[in-house]
Amino acid sequence: MNNAYQTNIKVDYGFEIDELHPIRTYSETIQNAKCADYHAHPRAQIISCDRGIMKVVTEKHIWIVNPLQSVWLASYEAHQVYFPNNVSVVSVFIDPSKLGNLPKESFAFESSIFIKSLLTKIISFSNPDRLTPQQNRIFEVLLDEISTLKASMSFLPTSRDKRIKKVTDALMNDISSEKTMEYYASLSCVSPRTLSRLFVKELGMSFGDWKMRLKLLEAIKQLGENKTVKDIAYELGYKNASSFIAIFKKHFGKTPTNYVIE
Repeated sequence: MNNAYQTNIKVDYGFEIDELHPIRTYSETIQNAKCADYHAHPRAQIISCDRGIMKVVTEKHIWIVNPLQSVWLASYEAHQVYFPNNVSVVSVFIDPSKLGNLPKESFAFESSIFIKSLLTKIISFSNPDRLTPQQNRIFEVLLDEISTLKASMSFLPTSRDKRIKKVTDALMNDISSEKTMEYYASLSCVSPRTLSRLFVKELGMSFGDWKMRLKLLEAIKQLGENKTVKDIAYELGYKNASSFIAIFKKHFGKTPTNYVIE
């Protein structure tokens, strides 16, 4: 999941507090880029992409986002966003005055065609000095839709615990690793039993489940890079493509190929 990011981008709309400009938008096609800083802003944000794959990182989660998904970032949620390869990013920033009925926690969600259409329409407004009555009605529809969003399972929990972080960093740097939990327990200077308890306590899942989800999110990223299912399976350490497909379908409810098509 490592990339060399050559460009830092900075968008200041999230820091603007202005009831007269309740929504600000940003869209651009960028390559091998990341946000200039790990940051938080008063405006909540939807970040989406029409093409490519993004990685959105907060204190507690990592989301790998493809064009079928988006991330809701709550107000003042510290985050960093990475844009490997070519990404057509679409983002809206919503003023605190409009956040009363909207989610207070950040999460990834499946992007419906309707949400995508609303974002496209609002982007076309081009950040006017004032929203027209028609534009404001469309914006209000978007707010209604956001209030009903449900979180998807396409995320990877993280922890500040130094013992956990040492293990998860090692796993992310060697995703296809077949090393045992005993090896990683030794790496973090704890017993396997303690490491197992730490994963459940800090991350809400077992060591094995976390490792599997890491592989599945990397699979989503590689699907977005148009790699074949067979190549992805072998790169992630599966003995054959069929076992990878079965695990992917069990987790996401669809095969890797259907996941991309839909």
